[in-house]
Amino acid sequence: MRTDIGAKEILFPMPVLIVGTYDENGKPDAMNAAWGGIGDTKEVFLCLDGSHKTVKNLLKTKEFTVSPATLAGVIPADYVGIESANKVENKIEKSGLHAEKSKNVNAPAFEEFPVTLECRLKSYDEKTSHLFGEIVNITADESVLTDGEIDISKLKPISYNPVAHTYHVVNGEACAAAFSCGAVLK
Repeated sequence: MRTDIGAKEILFPMPVLIVGTYDENGKPDAMNAAWGGIGDTKEVFLCLDGSHKTVKNLLKTKEFTVSPATLAGVIPADYVGIESANKVENKIEKSGLHAEKSKNVNAPAFEEFPVTLECRLKSYDEKTSHLFGEIVNITADESVLTDGEIDISKLKPISYNPVAHTYHVVNGEACAAAFSCGAVLK
């Protein structure tokens, strides 16, 4: 038997994404965004309210980064979500994050998050808060690679549980081969 839950923002897993920007003076900023993912081929989708300093920055620079938050970086990832750069001048310093300039866009990559999507703004709708960005390049620290590819079991990304308001590790355990396990039903 099923129970009605109602219309809510519940989907599993919900990635925890760290969005990085520079302000007009080249100062790095970051925010935690739980509503986002891949929008299309080489495209990222985020739902970000325009009141965030990070959004104001990226609307000016037209460039930003997106990194999946990880188990090792859960504390600073949460901090940049609960604290606003509109109110706290030294938010990045307090978070303990270390910014370095991305190679392909004018936005910071953070050492604590080993995978970074370097993005350019495609569109932003102020009414819906829907943002689309072109993925220009992806960088990955060698520590999370196996045979030159990102290894989810080494990355240990975290997911947000909107029901319990907790983070969970995506452990990378494979359960079946995509695009082939269903062939047994043909």
